[in-house]
Amino acid sequence: MRTAVLGRSGIQISEVGLGCMTLPADRAEAVRIIREAVDLGITFFDTADLYGQGMNEEVVGQALAPVRQRVVIATKVGNRFEPGKPGWTWDPSPAYIERAIHASLRRLRTDYIDLYQLHGGTMDDPFDEIVALMERFVEKGLIRAYGISSIRPNVIRRYLNGSNIATIMMQYSLLDRRPEEWFPEIEAKGVGVIARGPVASGWLTGKKVPKPDDLYLGYGAADLARALQILREVAPDRTPAQTAIQFSLAPSAVCCAIPGASRMEQVRENAEAGKLPPLTDAQMARLRDAYPAKVYTDHRPT
Repeated sequence: MRTAVLGRSGIQISEVGLGCMTLPADRAEAVRIIREAVDLGITFFDTADLYGQGMNEEVVGQALAPVRQRVVIATKVGNRFEPGKPGWTWDPSPAYIERAIHASLRRLRTDYIDLYQLHGGTMDDPFDEIVALMERFVEKGLIRAYGISSIRPNVIRRYLNGSNIATIMMQYSLLDRRPEEWFPEIEAKGVGVIARGPVASGWLTGKKVPKPDDLYLGYGAADLARALQILREVAPDRTPAQTAIQFSLAPSAVCCAIPGASRMEQVRENAEAGKLPPLTDAQMARLRDAYPAKVYTDHRPT
């Protein structure tokens, strides 16, 4: 498994991580998948306090406790929920984050979090207070680094220019190339991009057959089927999912990709993608020509 550095944090991780949101509901099976990922060389695991109202963090903590010093754990905060009640509200207040981090530490069975991420962000958030709190967490040893998970350009630029974030998590795949517009600015600050959704909700795996009324970010069934065909033609020596993951890893701004897994065979396929040679310039050019980059059209403060 190739390794990378988690943005400007200096933290070493596997180039392909595991997005834990889609782990199966069966706790024992979820633990087995995580431990298989570790055995396959995956060292970066991303979760959030919102996933399963804390249950996902508990599973991650249980699975990784025996190998804590060998792995890097990321989680997120900001979406406030009440256990047992549906839905959540956005709460980036320092008072809430201060409580939430201790709950996450307890669920994850650890005394520190490697990467603590704001799970969204708006221009109305108490920015200076959030940054000051994250810096205090670093000083206290509660976290090693912090970042944001956001696709809002104004929020991204605000944190790039006014904080020491190490990473920005962004949805990025062959079918969603909008983040590329911001890669130069992000990279110039020494910040790393964590690419979530590299297989586009499963549409780039070959395991889902598009139906006539299926739609993904404006792409219809014919577009989705064509994407699979091109992935297979461009790299017939690997699976479409592996090619899609390698596409997301290709930009120098991207430090890692975090495909999810709900079955053992998926995590094995994903881990293998991190061991395969990168796509060639010619392969990348063909893929980019087939699905040109779009941009985030609304850059207003939000």
